[in-house]
Amino acid sequence: MRFHLLGMLLLASAAVPAAAQRTESAERRIERLEQELRAVQRKVFPGGAQVAPEIEPPAAAAGQAGVPASSAVADLTARVDSLEAQLRELTGQVEQNGNRLRQMENAIAQLRDSTGGRLDALERAGAPAAEPARPDSASPQLPRPSAAVTGTDSPAARPAASPPGSGEGDAEEAYNAGFRLWEAKRYTEAQRALEAVAKRYPDSKWASWANNLAGRAYLDAGRPATAAKTFLANYQANPRGERAADSLYFLGQALVALDKPADACKAYDELQDVYGSTMRDWLKQRLPAARTQAKCR
Repeated sequence: MRFHLLGMLLLASAAVPAAAQRTESAERRIERLEQELRAVQRKVFPGGAQVAPEIEPPAAAAGQAGVPASSAVADLTARVDSLEAQLRELTGQVEQNGNRLRQMENAIAQLRDSTGGRLDALERAGAPAAEPARPDSASPQLPRPSAAVTGTDSPAARPAASPPGSGEGDAEEAYNAGFRLWEAKRYTEAQRALEAVAKRYPDSKWASWANNLAGRAYLDAGRPATAAKTFLANYQANPRGERAADSLYFLGQALVALDKPADACKAYDELQDVYGSTMRDWLKQRLPAARTQAKCR
């Protein structure tokens, strides 16, 4: 009898450390899972919002007095299962958010590339030999410049002349020659002269003026596809140029002439977003009417 009681006591004393060891192991798992859960939450909710673990203690089941409803190990196991399920859910959200972000970046890149590609295709389809000038009554292209419009690129509307003999002075003189050809409606000659200015003086401020006016010469000559490509290149090559904002405006005009009002609205949106209140008054006054013509939202 004594040996029987002694054996029972030894078994009981050995069972306590084993149960404690299982409880300690489960608690370490919970701590590890909670740390991983917080790390995932920081990725899913970078603003600081957190989702509290949906862990509730199991309801006590009705039973006989003196019989425990669940052990400590069972409670810890339930917490571990709940944390693992929530960790899997948040990990899936991180993967979905990353996939959506990649899709958005790809869409933006495709939009940027497609705009240049469409202009190249339109220019090839409308080569000078195959693109006759269209009458004003059948074309939505920009109206012929009035005296006020012409004055926006005239010598009188520009800053003080550069010193004679300087590089800027030579560039300005060459630009003035191209401007006079454009003003006389000698568009083909004006195009060549203005493009030569931009090529010979690429670092001059007059390069932006020359490229913009060359685009207008193409537009006035009934070649909106080539004009659109010229305007886009002038804006992209030197967005801080003195006529970069004008090129965005006339890019919209050229796209309207090509019956692409949605793309024209993108050009007008870019003009407003990039230059806003800094654009000159001449553009501010004409932009609302241009957006209305293109039926922009």
